[in-house]
Amino acid sequence: MGELEGTIGVVAGLVRSAFLVNAVYAESGREHGITPQQGQLLCVLMGGPRGMSELGAMLGLAKSSLTGLVDRGERNGLTRREPDPADTRAVRVALTEDGAVLAAEFYAETCRRVERLTDGLGDADRAALGELLGRVVRDNEVPEVFLEVAVRDAN
Repeated sequence: MGELEGTIGVVAGLVRSAFLVNAVYAESGREHGITPQQGQLLCVLMGGPRGMSELGAMLGLAKSSLTGLVDRGERNGLTRREPDPADTRAVRVALTEDGAVLAAEFYAETCRRVERLTDGLGDADRAALGELLGRVVRDNEVPEVFLEVAVRDAN
């Protein structure tokens, strides 16, 4: 097996990396009293209010799942629905003041934890990994569900 020599293939590496990042979301979420999905919603809304269909596409959620997620956010005082100025029939979802505070805390902690996942890499390897993952993300037109941050510079 390739893994015994310390290497794994690109497919296993990407899939296992996704599990690793999801585990970070879950751990950060537990500490902040939210689910990983709520954390993802808060992070997306940090960029500003979004329409329901835009949120559904960005988060890969069916309309009913997204409605439930936004409803829970409203009940917890983290999100609110507001009229869409461009379409009177539509609503946008925005962070409340409490939601913005929690989003910033969750985001900062999640960034720190994800950054730590690469502690075993040198600067050149970290830069190469960022470049390669960036190309994969761009080539597959992944929506901007997580803002860019320079955690190492902020520490």
